[in-house]
Amino acid sequence: MEALILSCGTGGGHNSAAKAMMEELGRRNHHAVMMNPYTLHSDRLAGRIDETYITTARRAPRAFGALYRAGEWYRKLPFRSPVYYANRGMIPSMEKYLEENHFDIVIMSHLFPAEIMTNMRRRGMEIPKTLYIATDYCCIPFTEETECDAYAVPAAEAAYDFSRRGIPEERIYPYGIPVDAGFGQEENREGLRRRMGLAADKKYILIAGGSIGAGQIEKLLGLLLARREEDREVGLIVVCGNNQELYGKLENRFGEQAMVIGHTERMADYLKASDLYITKPGGLSSTEAAVCGIPLLHMPPIPGCETFNARFFQEHGMSRACEVTERGAEAAFELLRQERVCAEMVECQRRHISKNAAGRICELAERLIWDSSLDSRKAGGRWKCAKVF
Repeated sequence: MEALILSCGTGGGHNSAAKAMMEELGRRNHHAVMMNPYTLHSDRLAGRIDETYITTARRAPRAFGALYRAGEWYRKLPFRSPVYYANRGMIPSMEKYLEENHFDIVIMSHLFPAEIMTNMRRRGMEIPKTLYIATDYCCIPFTEETECDAYAVPAAEAAYDFSRRGIPEERIYPYGIPVDAGFGQEENREGLRRRMGLAADKKYILIAGGSIGAGQIEKLLGLLLARREEDREVGLIVVCGNNQELYGKLENRFGEQAMVIGHTERMADYLKASDLYITKPGGLSSTEAAVCGIPLLHMPPIPGCETFNARFFQEHGMSRACEVTERGAEAAFELLRQERVCAEMVECQRRHISKNAAGRICELAERLIWDSSLDSRKAGGRWKCAKVF
């Protein structure tokens, strides 16, 4: 199989899911190319799109939420979205690239490339099979105006949100969000902590704001450290992702009291070595935590899809909400002591989150290409249509 994987860096989750797919395809002896489609026009355009998103999410979450609400309102109108029309400009570049390079399937972990491929399909152009991977536990605005051969969605309980928006049920596959295989591998915690320089007899709280380092992390860390004065047997680890400004602030202010880390390729190890994880409710980061099996607290979400992610996890017993207040810090330390509650949360994660999403989606891609019965789009996702929102 020759696969083209298209993603964008508007948050790290899309690229992480795309990389997980690329690795799984490689393990199955398929060949895959991963790229940001806007680089076909220019690296500058691709960088500008990504940076605009990240800056808005970090510095103006309310504005980000307002844009999301505007999208929710606009999707009710009988018109195609501005996102659809904006991506028309990418048709010549993508058409040329596909003519020069043979692919059997295009796998997309982001809405924007799905809009590009949909534009091409509606113009009657010949394109490979198309597979869209949703990386949030809801149908984000304008997904419904795309026309892909299959849609991999995070869970059966979330599938209703996609079908009610108009995506044909027979194209919906509740196979999960693909994560790096390392998150699902079992590790000996004692040995892992020893290799990472962590104390064997401490409990650790891990804090992160996704790859972009968003959320009220500085305030939360200060509150947790103040509460820790009563319990010195708890260690604090904070991962800042690609947010260098946040890393500098936290290192200067809290570097002697907590382990402050910037970008890391060892997120799976930190999750497995920790006893509690506090993060913003990104779809990918929450899924990674659930695959690892760690008690999870969600910071207040960036308004939009993260609101639905948090709701989905909390309604299914896989996480709890964490206020960025003294009360929230106290609740985090209290949860550390509630072993039964933590065990129940991890069990809920095990029941609802697939550890092998990448493998299942790869098998779906293979069937899309090789199984002629899928031409009728009657592949049979066979999910239970249950309203959860």
